[in-house]
Amino acid sequence: MKAADFPLRLPPHLPRLKHGAAVLGATALLLGAAQAQAAATIVIVNQNAAGVGFNDPTPAAPVGGNSGTTLGQQRLNAFQYAASIWGATLTSNVTIRIGASFVPLSCTATSATLGSAGANEIWTDFPNAPRTNTWYPSALASKLAGEDISTPGEPHIVARFNSRLGLFADCLPGSGFYLGLDQQFGSGIDLVTVLLHEFAHGLGFQTFTDDATGEEIQGIPSIWDYYLLDNRLNRTWVELTDAQRAASAITWRGLSWNGPIVTANVPRVLAPSSNLAVSGAAAGQAAGNYEVGDASFGPPLANPPVQGQLMPVVDQADGTGLACMPLSSLNALAVRGNVALVDRGACNFTVKALNVQAAGAIAMVVADNAPGDPIGLSGSDPTIAIPSVRITQAAGVTLKAALQRRSRTQSGVVASLGVNPNRLAGTDAAGRILLYTPSELIPGSSVSHYTTEAKPNQLMEPAINDDLSHQVTPPRDLTFPLLQDIGW
Repeated sequence: MKAADFPLRLPPHLPRLKHGAAVLGATALLLGAAQAQAAATIVIVNQNAAGVGFNDPTPAAPVGGNSGTTLGQQRLNAFQYAASIWGATLTSNVTIRIGASFVPLSCTATSATLGSAGANEIWTDFPNAPRTNTWYPSALASKLAGEDISTPGEPHIVARFNSRLGLFADCLPGSGFYLGLDQQFGSGIDLVTVLLHEFAHGLGFQTFTDDATGEEIQGIPSIWDYYLLDNRLNRTWVELTDAQRAASAITWRGLSWNGPIVTANVPRVLAPSSNLAVSGAAAGQAAGNYEVGDASFGPPLANPPVQGQLMPVVDQADGTGLACMPLSSLNALAVRGNVALVDRGACNFTVKALNVQAAGAIAMVVADNAPGDPIGLSGSDPTIAIPSVRITQAAGVTLKAALQRRSRTQSGVVASLGVNPNRLAGTDAAGRILLYTPSELIPGSSVSHYTTEAKPNQLMEPAINDDLSHQVTPPRDLTFPLLQDIGW
């Protein structure tokens, strides 16, 4: 399943820079409860003032294994639960401190920033550093040093989350954080999943190089940059110029993760990529394979493929077809038993799918209405039984040109929706997972996330998807392997 309903953002603040010998003997600013685990100890440092955030006294009924009886206590319990998952996964003899708070973040009635997190300090040339002249996040640097090298009283990670989410009319009402621990989040946003994602950023799942300019902080690369491979130049970011790094950050499918542990686990985790193959007597120059974005609703593509004639819906004066209303008799006649081609816009993707499904279509292809890269279709409706994909605007123009000479029931253009067994979803030609590099730079999302083309969805994509679990390791997820690549 693929969706992009709830975008995340990396922290706007910059980590403080630390060089040379470490300052030892850190003192934790412990205002919240601690969580100890066998492999690593993670402490949540409550940075909220009295009466707000973790200290919000609003009564709350226990939910999904979260026994807290106030909103603040339930938030803290969810944090500790997420910390226990990472604590059981990591190894370190240095206690990891996460300075956490719930604060008002940007939001509207239809969108919101869920939260952000990142390293509070970054270090170079600390004791036992595997690479000299290289930035490491504070928690990882302390692990590698074998002692806490962070500034006394400072957390290793800073994390902030939206305190107004779902609780106010101007902040995504009805879609607040689900505070249970059992993943039964329904229409809510699973806070534990969001926390696992953001904690990973703080542990080091991010570059410290400016992905807009390609400029390194003080001319020093981050450990992350040794594994970022421009797959067109076949060189890593540490080998590129600033301009080349900036260019690869906005090159769709142009940046891969070249870490050995991630790459070794890719076949265990990722499924074959989705594919739209077009053929037929009338296909002409439109024949061939098309990149597609998967839908978060309906059945996933598989082999044998779903195959039928491609027929457009035309219900607008300009010749486009939005399928936002039940189809007319002529449009229903065209798509019955065939693959419906509709245009993006005016209504949810699930509404389009339900309308063409009701008219008898066996699958739906949505053509984008603006230039860009192939991305997925968001939404959820368990009654949708046909597969759906999204293609680029350019691909839509090509296919519509081939459909010009169709009859009311025949086009001679055959669409086959299946998977490519020779390529895993979200990988480059060499089988390495891709990073998120849309053609338009998205600060806070580009480069420091996995591609949205991965299947199944990965925790470290730039959005929280409904099919994610609380697993951070293979065979479900590739988050921990990447942290291992950089030194965890």
